This record gives sequence, structure tokens and C-alpha cells, in this order.
Amino acid sequence: MFDRSGAAFAPSSSLPSLGRVLNNTTQEIQRALQNIQTLYFPPIPRPLHFESSRSLPEHVLHDTSVPDSGYASEDDDDLDGQCGQLTEKMNHQAGADDDARTFDDVRSDTFERNFCIRWLTGFAARSDSWVYNISQDGDDEARAELVDLAASLLASFAREGEDEDDKEPLVRTFSFPAEAGKEMVDVEMEDAPLLSEDHTSVGLQSWASSIVLAERLCATPLHFGIRRDSGGAPRILELGAGTGLLSIVTSKILSSGDKLSPHVPRIIATDYHPSVLENLRRNVRNNFPVVSTSPVEVLPLDWENPDYSSPFDQPFDVILAADVVYHSEHARWIRDCVERLLDRPNGVFWLIIPVRSTGRHEGMGSTVEAVFPFIPRGNPSQSPLRLAIRDKVEVGRQEGVGRADESSYILFEIGWV
Repeated sequence: MFDRSGAAFAPSSSLPSLGRVLNNTTQEIQRALQNIQTLYFPPIPRPLHFESSRSLPEHVLHDTSVPDSGYASEDDDDLDGQCGQLTEKMNHQAGADDDARTFDDVRSDTFERNFCIRWLTGFAARSDSWVYNISQDGDDEARAELVDLAASLLASFAREGEDEDDKEPLVRTFSFPAEAGKEMVDVEMEDAPLLSEDHTSVGLQSWASSIVLAERLCATPLHFGIRRDSGGAPRILELGAGTGLLSIVTSKILSSGDKLSPHVPRIIATDYHPSVLENLRRNVRNNFPVVSTSPVEVLPLDWENPDYSSPFDQPFDVILAADVVYHSEHARWIRDCVERLLDRPNGVFWLIIPVRSTGRHEGMGSTVEAVFPFIPRGNPSQSPLRLAIRDKVEVGRQEGVGRADESSYILFEIGWV
């Protein structure tokens, strides 16, 4: 896209054809994406290997609830007809071709900018196939990282020119099938724009693991211990709640039960990041606009340095967590919190995490099994009581839900044995 004299070549004539993208090598796509980044977003704020790939919004790639941008529905053949093959050499002489223009000329060209957005959208739609089509170079980890980079660039185009306070949240609606005889569980979630300077704000997005678990909570709530206890009000805690999908779904499940019961459940959604907590409170308000007292409390909780003062001084019957392990220490911190917070001996902790076959977060499930021993139900165990994995189930990835590097999800049932 650039020659040695500093002239820039139009993206419409230098990006690879989407119709043949499966045949492009990792190096060719890397060069194409880095050229887009250099042209539109200099200086490069991050290296190719991100500090945390979780900081990229998965819905940019896969969520069908994202409104049609006008590009995603473009006929692929029309777009391919405008795409040239990737330029193999970058030393074309300026002026030798009509497409050789200055950096500012190309960057200010609305058509070229829109072409880049359309190309990135088309590449995202093919990302799954391209990542696992590794016959040429066999580097699936590098390919997954390039998909992350494409998502980041697409999000950057959306953010460009906006002030932080002016960025619009993405509103996502979910309708989960309920147990027999009950109405659908409808939830409206706001995914706030990620803070580009802070990768710890990943809880501003609804991740696929929480969607997968929420679907199962709605279908079989009693299996997960989501019920009004005849002996008292159930206490339910969500760790790393993010947008609060699990807590909100749980509250809606319980509110559809016996409304005459004197036992009002206490549901507490926790997270660490201030911006995440603010967005979480907004989601709770949006889903329960007419109630005088919020059915979901939103409170901060730092796993590394937890404060166990009220309301965390009393045990919880059910603890929920989705996609909260993306560092080797997180499983240990969570175990220590659950040991303190889960009711003995009947409390249950449900943890769901994605299986990522590539990238920095590959094998995070092993960190969970390293701190929670696996002791199936009914097996004898030595005293005293200890937390253990009683069961685990692998859930297949659903089409259109989740990141390209998530092959499935592991749901752990953890309790006292």
C-alpha cells in the first residue's frame, strides 16, 4: 500500500480478493491488516500480540443482533470485483500508477475508507474458515490473532471521530426459552463501548459463555438451584458479572415463580472495574424499570483483595460466573472467594469458561482443574469438607455466537464434598 517515497496505494486496488481469501497466507493477511492500520490509525497503539485478546468485542465478528451496517449485506461478488490481489512488493515508484497517491490523499478518500470497512466486514464473516484453513502455513494461533486485529480495526473505524461521552452503546435483546409452562425470558442488554486505553474493561461486553449459561438457567432453573426456598430467601451471587446477564436472567426466572411467597431472593452482581459497574447498574435499571426496589444489587468485589463485610458476611446458596478466567491466578483467587462465600454443605458454584484452542488464553480450563480437584458425586472423600468439581459438561459452540477461537464451552459444577 506504500512505496519507498511515501506514496500510498488505494486499498481498493491493494487488498486481497475476499473471494479467494482462503488461499491467502497468514503473512499476506498480516500485511494487509497492518497496511490498513498504518494508513488509518497511526501510530500503532498496540503490537500485533495484544495484552488481552478478551478486550476485543466479539459481536463485531459474530453477533447477528448488530444492525446491518450497509456493508455486511453487500454482494460478495460485487466487492470481490473491486478487490485486487495483494501487492507482493512495496517498492512501486510514485507516479507510475494512477492509484499511487499521497498518504493524506488516500486517507481522506471516503470511498477508500468505506472500502476498507467493507473489506474488514467481509473478512470477519469468513474468519472461522480462514483461521482453520491452515494447510499453507499451519499457524492457527497467528491466524486467530489476526482475526482479533481485524475486529479491533473494525471497531476503531466505528469509534473514530467520536468523543468518549458520545459513543453509543450496542443494545442487544435476548429471548430465552423457559421451562415448560412458563413465558420466554426476555432481556435487553447494553454493551457499552470498550475503553480503548483499558483492557480490563472487558466486562462492558456480553460474552458468549454468559449467553450459553443463561440459556440453560432459563430452561432448567431447578437443576441450577434457582428456586425460592421454602425455608428462607435464596441468596445468589454472580462473580465478574460484566453486563449482568446471568443476574438479570436469574431475577426474571425467580420473579415468574410464586409471587405470594414471603421469601424474596437476594441477588448480588459483582465486578471490579468502575465503568463495568456503572454499565451493569444501567442494565439492571433498564430491565426492571417499574420496580421501586431493584431486584439485583450491584456491588464491587475484588477477588485478589476481597472485602467480606456485609452483605458478603453471609453465605450464598448459588454462585454464578461466566468467562472469568483469563489469567493463571484468576482461578486461585476465585477459589479463595468461593470457599469463603459459598454455603456449606449445600451451596453450588456454576462456572462456565470457553475452550480456546489458540492464543494467550489457550488451556485456561486447566487452571480451574488445578485448584479444584475432580471428585464426582457419590465418591467417598476424606474430611473435612472441601470444594471440588462434582461434574463438568462440554457445550458445543453455536453458530453466530462467540469468538472464532472459541471451539466449545466447559460448564463446571463445583460444590462441597
